[in-house]
Amino acid sequence: MAITAADIAKLRTSTGAGMMDCKKAMEEANGDMELAAEILRKKGILKAAKRADKIAAEGLTSVEVKGDLAVVVEINSETDFVAKNENFKKLVGEVASHLLTAKPANLEEALKQPMTGFAGTVEEYFTNITATIGEKISLRRFAVMNKAADQAFGAYVHMGGKISVLVILSGTTNADLAREVAMHVAAANPKYVRRDEVDVSLLKKEEEIYAAQLKAQGKPENIIANILKGKMEKFYSEICLLEQPYIKDEEKTVQKYLDSQGSGITVNKMVRLELGEGIEKKSCDFAAEVAEQMK
Repeated sequence: MAITAADIAKLRTSTGAGMMDCKKAMEEANGDMELAAEILRKKGILKAAKRADKIAAEGLTSVEVKGDLAVVVEINSETDFVAKNENFKKLVGEVASHLLTAKPANLEEALKQPMTGFAGTVEEYFTNITATIGEKISLRRFAVMNKAADQAFGAYVHMGGKISVLVILSGTTNADLAREVAMHVAAANPKYVRRDEVDVSLLKKEEEIYAAQLKAQGKPENIIANILKGKMEKFYSEICLLEQPYIKDEEKTVQKYLDSQGSGITVNKMVRLELGEGIEKKSCDFAAEVAEQMK
């Protein structure tokens, strides 16, 4: 029986399963829609599809370093209970290792790649895991970083995976020093490494807010400009890593601290992943959630 794109789309609409899963099921069922849906159900894919709209804001972040390559990754689950399971921790390690080997440019590319040690793509791998566990598991974000031989990686994982940081220092190969900076990044949460990276629209917005506040306080127009300059300098010191007070010696900025450790040392790049950052969690009825899990 000929299988059309319309048939696959219809199966996808009725089951909520992914397009490729529906195509494979239709081929296996020789075009029989009901049999294909049964195949999806037997494989647990329908169960996974039901969880597709669930919010997965728990999970783990992690860092893995291998020579001059490193990856920082966030993998989400629906509950903290699953995230604490040793099998979940193993999964995070396996995915991190895969990303280091495959080196995808972005999430879309990563999900389409064949998963190491699995007969399918990374996306299919997570669908399979979701069906097996009965809880939505997803690869949310990652960054693969490459350093030069004369640079240093700094890797730090806080609170067992709640926050993971990866930095690259230039001008040194001292991994311990780089880790100190990574620890600072975890604690201070800078948004940028240096001020020339700050979005111009953000600066303009901050200036407008400060100016409006000063006018509301009745400050004379002729001194507002000078006050604004001071406020913007303070703003930079809050959001730019190299200008932040170093957490272990607040008399020095991070750059001044690096200067004290050797000439020409600075931060080349940083990535900080905080678990669930930016995800809006839904409050739920626990009894209702358990009942749904039992379906």
